[in-house]
Amino acid sequence: AGKSTTMRILTGFLSANEGTIKINGHDLESNAVDVKKLIGYLPEGAPSYGDMTVISFMKFIGEIRGYKGDELRERINHVLGLVDLQDVTLQAIETLSKGYKRRVGLAQAIIHDPQILLLDEPTDGLDPNQKQQVRALIKSLSKDKIVVISTHILEEVTSVCTRAIIISKGKIVADGTPADLEGKSRYHNAVTIKLLRPYDISEDLLELTEELSIEKMENSLGYCVVSEKGESLFASVSALAHRKNWPIKELFATRGQLEDVFSKLTQGA
Repeated sequence: AGKSTTMRILTGFLSANEGTIKINGHDLESNAVDVKKLIGYLPEGAPSYGDMTVISFMKFIGEIRGYKGDELRERINHVLGLVDLQDVTLQAIETLSKGYKRRVGLAQAIIHDPQILLLDEPTDGLDPNQKQQVRALIKSLSKDKIVVISTHILEEVTSVCTRAIIISKGKIVADGTPADLEGKSRYHNAVTIKLLRPYDISEDLLELTEELSIEKMENSLGYCVVSEKGESLFASVSALAHRKNWPIKELFATRGQLEDVFSKLTQGA
């Protein structure tokens, strides 16, 4: 798709072969040093020096950023507190879990209090608990910073993003809020029905007047009812369920599926 390449170009690690890049109104090519001061960057996989302890690595990064003495100590303590690394400061980075290594990567990216954070696949390879922790950190950091993440994990988009851009073969094929993109899905306003026991409701659904398609779940314990015109079906399906006394476990409307939109846009790009 070109996600990581885009990140590397935006941070100046790679040179663009055409076009211009402006960060906060500053041209990257002509003001590279000043622009890079505005940016914190977490590369894919959060690379670091594994044999260094967390505290020694942070001192190393802080000194590169120009901090010394009390100011350096204050910045390190502040950042380690933000990402909750105080308990592992004396551990070698190579002994840490993937989740903690990602926190170290975030810490080095924000030690100079940048206005903009670029995070390349920040939760890739993490277990569910670690993903939640890193996403919570990203949300916290986004309160006073611009945070740009690249990800192929679509649930991450709805979890942490206020704007989403889909890239296919190096070109932007969609740009909007997650809700905007979900609205383009054929599953926008679809109704999901989960049942307490196997029960065929297909015949009952034919009583509805809307144009719809019915998708049966593999375990026969659920259905997805999709309006062919994108109309809201929840009220009519809910009324039908009550009238026919279906053994309902859950009944809810969906905003749409990003996977559906992503596949449609990228396969046709």
